[in-house]
Amino acid sequence: MGLFGIFNKNKKETLDKGLEKTKQSVFSKIARAVAGKSKVDDDVLDNLEEVLITSDVGVDTTLKIIHRIEERVARDKYVSVSELNGILRDEIAALLAENNSEDNDDWGLPQDHSPYVILVVGVNGVGKTTTIGKLAYQFKKAGKKVYLGAADTFRAAAVEQLSIWGERVGVPVVKQQMGADPASVAFDTLSSAKANGADVVLIDTAGRLHNKVGLMNELKKIKDVMKKVIPQAPDEVMLVLDGSTGQNAFEQAKQFSAVTQITSLAITKLDGTAKGGVVIGISDQLKVPVKYIGLGEGMEDLQLFNKKQFVDSLFKVEK
Repeated sequence: MGLFGIFNKNKKETLDKGLEKTKQSVFSKIARAVAGKSKVDDDVLDNLEEVLITSDVGVDTTLKIIHRIEERVARDKYVSVSELNGILRDEIAALLAENNSEDNDDWGLPQDHSPYVILVVGVNGVGKTTTIGKLAYQFKKAGKKVYLGAADTFRAAAVEQLSIWGERVGVPVVKQQMGADPASVAFDTLSSAKANGADVVLIDTAGRLHNKVGLMNELKKIKDVMKKVIPQAPDEVMLVLDGSTGQNAFEQAKQFSAVTQITSLAITKLDGTAKGGVVIGISDQLKVPVKYIGLGEGMEDLQLFNKKQFVDSLFKVEK
């Protein structure tokens, strides 16, 4: 097996291991839902609806999935319960494919301009700064010149944490003193990155301000200042969510979508939870692509999200 094959095998093993708790939870619930049944009928569908909702898929997305299975049952006349896992996998994969989601197989970036600027948002405690550090590692490993901006100046710990990641990965971190204007930090970061031929810039932002208006104004100000340096910046506004919080992640996603336009998602901490179904619901409800998933503490454990691999891993039946 070549190096590329070993890497893919390791990546798949990390994905399978990371989703194990969710998978065990979903499968055990499905087993109870179909107990004593030979075919998929109204009772099974009612039980399945409850399974998906309690697996943090979300009510609206669950109803969509159930409707799709109902149509399939009506069309095929008879569907055995042994086919249910396969049908669920197919319908969830189809649902994810309908969202604004493209699978990324490598850490490449658009070639039409540089640097590519990612503004990273999310509440404190979701793993935002750690995700930035891991992204910096992956981009650098892919041969990119990376700059980090410590624009979360409301918490001294955030600036310090990002600085530690910068040292660990070996990439420059642009920062100012605690309490400095975040937009000023963003300006300095982009100016420095542009002058030094950076390929990608990741800007950390405050996890929480006193109210939505404050957060909205802060993010708008950062964006406006960025455009003075690089007119098309930011290329991406990435929301980081903690997958282990289940429905709370849904609420955070809705709140951030209300104050700024989110263009991509990173969902962290999936390895320590049975709430991995939240990935399906958030992607469906927001119509925003899940780009990265966190499956552990290691640098390599932040993976590019691939819909098919995710669903296959979640519904893979052990032999």
